[in-house]
Amino acid sequence: MRPSLVRLVRPRRPERKTPPLLPPLKLYRSILRAHRTKLPAELRFLGDEYVKAEFKAHKSTDNALHIVGFLTQWQDYLRSIDGGTWQEGKMTQSDLDKMSPEQVSQLYELMQETKRIGQQ
Repeated sequence: MRPSLVRLVRPRRPERKTPPLLPPLKLYRSILRAHRTKLPAELRFLGDEYVKAEFKAHKSTDNALHIVGFLTQWQDYLRSIDGGTWQEGKMTQSDLDKMSPEQVSQLYELMQETKRIGQQ
C-alpha cells in the first residue's frame, strides 16, 4: 500500500510550539478574571492596579517588537496564574541582569509592597 500524497506533503511553515498570542483586550480581561478567581483579595487589588497601569502605559506603543514582547510576557503571567505556579516564581541573576535600573527599582517596590500586605 502506497502512502497518500497528503502524508508526503510537508507544511509550508513550521508549526508553533507556543499558543498564538491573545489580542490585547482579551488578554487584559483574562488576567483580571484570573485575579478574581485565583488570587487572595489583598493581592488581587494590588495585581489589578498594576495590570491596569501597565496596559494603559503601553496602549500607545507603536513598535511591533515591543508589543509582541509585552503580550508574550503577560500571556506567560496569565498561564502561571491559571496554573497555580505564581507562588513558586523565582528570578535568576540573568533575569535581573537583563532589566534596566528602573525595572529593578519597580520590582523592589513591588516586593516591598507585597511584604507589607503579607504582614497585615
